[in-house]
Amino acid sequence: MLTTDFPVGSPCWIDLGSPDIRATAAFYGAVFGWTFQEVPEAGGYGFLQLNGERVAALGNLDAGSRPAWTTYFLTADVDATVKAAEHSGATVRVPPMDVMEEGRFAALTDPQGAEFALWQAGNTRGLDAVSEPDTLVWTELHTSDPDGAFAFYKGLFNWRVEVFEPSPGMNYRVVSTADGDQQQTSFGGIAPVMAEGQPSAWTPYFAAADVDALVDKATATGGSVLMPAEDVENVGRIAWLADPNGAPFALIKGEPQES
Repeated sequence: MLTTDFPVGSPCWIDLGSPDIRATAAFYGAVFGWTFQEVPEAGGYGFLQLNGERVAALGNLDAGSRPAWTTYFLTADVDATVKAAEHSGATVRVPPMDVMEEGRFAALTDPQGAEFALWQAGNTRGLDAVSEPDTLVWTELHTSDPDGAFAFYKGLFNWRVEVFEPSPGMNYRVVSTADGDQQQTSFGGIAPVMAEGQPSAWTPYFAAADVDALVDKATATGGSVLMPAEDVENVGRIAWLADPNGAPFALIKGEPQES
């Protein structure tokens, strides 16, 4: 389960690049009740908050990029992790740099083409709230090479894996951080791409008290449905959506025994 303890190797931050920050903040505000607080010295970048707690961030879309959520993984040493990632076939999009006194980050693309980022904590270790309704609860990598992808990230973070079959014939890798109880420290999954030719990508899941209600809110404010709400045995009720700019995200209400 994702917690704000944020052990090394866990997702600790997510942000979204948008071509229209105000409109995007309004969309997520309508869906999740988030508010946007701009950081004056950060060139339009700011925090998406729920009840005053940071649950995500939002900034300007980089030139040539498509709107998408980026998942940041905590590392004790960004520079060393970047070197290890490059040695294993990753591409560095943004080299290590300091973010004021808050921490140090870098942005990369893994060998299968999925974008992600690294965070070395300074004053900020990560998000203020996770695993609560309307906050980040899970991160999922759909990739063209699940075996290769897991080997790559294991080399960086020493992740552990447990193969799970949510339905017959469907293999899903549940990943956990290196230390602690394996089930209690699980935070995400690795699975094949859902359609041939689909790019490899990390997608955030947000906890939902009512998946269907949030789907209705999203579609009413310009979002689209990528996968309709459905019950998945041994998992819960899930849906995949895209915001008005096309950035995918997912919703989940876990089964009672997993909540």
